[in-house]
Amino acid sequence: MALVNYLSQILVELVKLAGLIMAISKALASAQRIAGLLKRKPGMEILGEGVSKEQSPSPASQAFAVEFKQVSFTYQGAAEPALRSISFQVGKGETIGIIGGTGSGKTTLINLIPRFYDSTQGRVTIAGKNIKEYPPEALRANIGIVPQKAVLFKGSLRENLEWGKAGASEEELYKALSIAQAEDFVREKGDGLSLPVLAGGKNFSGGQKQRLCIARALVRRPEILIMDDSFSALDFATEARLRKALREETGEMTVFLVSQRISTVQNADRIVVLHDGEVAGIGSHRQLLDSCELYREICESQFS
Repeated sequence: MALVNYLSQILVELVKLAGLIMAISKALASAQRIAGLLKRKPGMEILGEGVSKEQSPSPASQAFAVEFKQVSFTYQGAAEPALRSISFQVGKGETIGIIGGTGSGKTTLINLIPRFYDSTQGRVTIAGKNIKEYPPEALRANIGIVPQKAVLFKGSLRENLEWGKAGASEEELYKALSIAQAEDFVREKGDGLSLPVLAGGKNFSGGQKQRLCIARALVRRPEILIMDDSFSALDFATEARLRKALREETGEMTVFLVSQRISTVQNADRIVVLHDGEVAGIGSHRQLLDSCELYREICESQFS
């Protein structure tokens, strides 16, 4: 019995030692990856002298807030380009809908505006200047983004909204919540802006998370607002109220609405229809019904 006990104790320690060796090996490999990442130089090129870090592009004084000029983009290692020869202009204060099937390049297109990627060919301009002439911080200072996946962080509601604008007043925060149709359910919960938020926003429904993310983007009152399929979890009545509030409150804000639902984009000033990375049509809802077969097919598939 003594021999068996001794062997058992030795075996347990050997198992612990084996686990420790594996943990050290993983830690060393992870440390090498982190060190390599920290040593990497930014791949973003800033053309010419550019502008100062504090100076951000202001489309307010330009006829065209955003312009795509023969823009093509290919992901690294991809055989085919994701976007091909995209050209269109977006006026100051204009609302642009972007629609198309899955994989048509909608998200890729709008990700070029804040320069999450650099175009392979052509150029994107804001306020008449190539976006590559702006430092990333200056470029993104006046761009509000609501991503496809609603992301909330653990903490209070105020802390989450202040990611949009640090030090925003209570009036600004409630104004953004009101436009995003989120004020009612926030007040119902009773804690106001101190409302606790679990990691990932697990204590909110999908539609509530989307509206809070929209409010976070609106707090900063950006010149350009990008909404990437941000209404997908909303019912039609709430979506209609939200779109109406956006039209009334955003003023001269340039808005990009990305969606697969006709109801979301049909009231936009113009709609860009994408198909396999190319522009299949540009125009209002009525114009596209008459001129774009792909748009008619999308409409017929969603409305009887």
